[in-house]
Amino acid sequence: MDERERLEHYRKMTETPVPRLIWKLAVPTIISMMVSSIYNTADTFFVAQLGTSAAGAVGIVFSIMAIIQAIGFTIGMGAGNILSRQLGARKDEEATVTASSGFALALVLSLLLAFLGIVFQEEIMRLLGATDTILPYAEAYASYIFLGCPVMCASFVMNNYLRAEGKAVYGMIGITTGGILNIVLDPIFIFAFGFGTAGAAMATALSQLVSFLILLSFFFKGKSSVRLSLSKVSLRPRLYLDILRIGLPTLFRQGLASIASVALNVSAAAFGDAAVASMSISGRVTMFAFSAMLGFGQGYQPVASFNFGAKRYERVREATRYTAVAGTFIMLLMALLCFAFASPIIAVFRGSDPDVMHIGVRALRFQMLLMPLTGIVTATNMGLQSTGKAGPAALLAMARQGIFFLPLILILPQVWGVDGVIAAQPVSDALSFVLALFLFVRFIRGLRALEREK
Repeated sequence: MDERERLEHYRKMTETPVPRLIWKLAVPTIISMMVSSIYNTADTFFVAQLGTSAAGAVGIVFSIMAIIQAIGFTIGMGAGNILSRQLGARKDEEATVTASSGFALALVLSLLLAFLGIVFQEEIMRLLGATDTILPYAEAYASYIFLGCPVMCASFVMNNYLRAEGKAVYGMIGITTGGILNIVLDPIFIFAFGFGTAGAAMATALSQLVSFLILLSFFFKGKSSVRLSLSKVSLRPRLYLDILRIGLPTLFRQGLASIASVALNVSAAAFGDAAVASMSISGRVTMFAFSAMLGFGQGYQPVASFNFGAKRYERVREATRYTAVAGTFIMLLMALLCFAFASPIIAVFRGSDPDVMHIGVRALRFQMLLMPLTGIVTATNMGLQSTGKAGPAALLAMARQGIFFLPLILILPQVWGVDGVIAAQPVSDALSFVLALFLFVRFIRGLRALEREK
């Protein structure tokens, strides 16, 4: 990217009206997130045709994929927010060092995870809640996911870099291409080739490899404002600590999502394979709905971080308030649709099993009741993280699926049975909203104070 293009990009990020800029960056990100959710849901759909135990296996291995995503998003968000502020402050060379160092860190950590996963696969599957009947399907699925771990993790990092610098369209191209390929390959590998659950994992790994190559090409073709270079990998421990510190809220959000998924599976397993399958299916559908908010929030993040680096605090405040309000309406719409069509949605996956239908419909509808509250929770969390306020951002990230959810998933099933499993996440969402509202008000006041000091 030459100097003229850099100046034009700087003006776009600091002068374009905030609502228009957020939507311009958010639309490709929403598409990316929803396509990713669709191909995750496609895995559940196609594998569910093999039986209830196979459908449960997808929920078990989803915890592993959440860990891989946690590593990629933690480093990608951490380094991405730093490099976005560096670009906003016109420190382009420092941004390249940050990007290269984060990419190298992701490869090292993901290779370590892949090695441990392959060596201790059965033990890990049982730890994640696999029953004796689910275990063979879970192992077949997990083996290829572990092999594809480094590629998947690196793709998440590069995608976050492109979003952070305000070039979400390129990230959308890479992620969407892989997602569509995954949907096409799933039935071929699962049914036509007869690979079963392993076929779904093969399709996912191969599709992620294609996404990785497409995303990598953008950095080598100069489409990005930063470069990825081995010579630019930093030897300063402080940079890696900063990347992890800023990415910590994402680690808590993604990592605790994985732990929460394990706890949910273990709690549901006490009520049979149908309960595990039901929570897996309703969880995937809920994640699909929530991906719209995540995509919108990730369109907001580069606006917040870039303008914070450029000391345009009034734009950060306007963007945060707009994201909270618009996000609430987006999630209200998604919640109404999922609530109204809960029965046919669950039937698409496992309509032949009445137990799955009974539990799954109730789980999905109860989750949708409080889904609109996630608008302000997401805007607050991402705003705090984008401006380097790792402490309160980490606290809020820990709340939804850690501080509140884990005690609830242990206590409520003891009181209400399977309804307690269903209720744990919505109750946690309500408590998280109260905390987010307090942090949101304080964040907005802090931005006003910075405006006055400028």
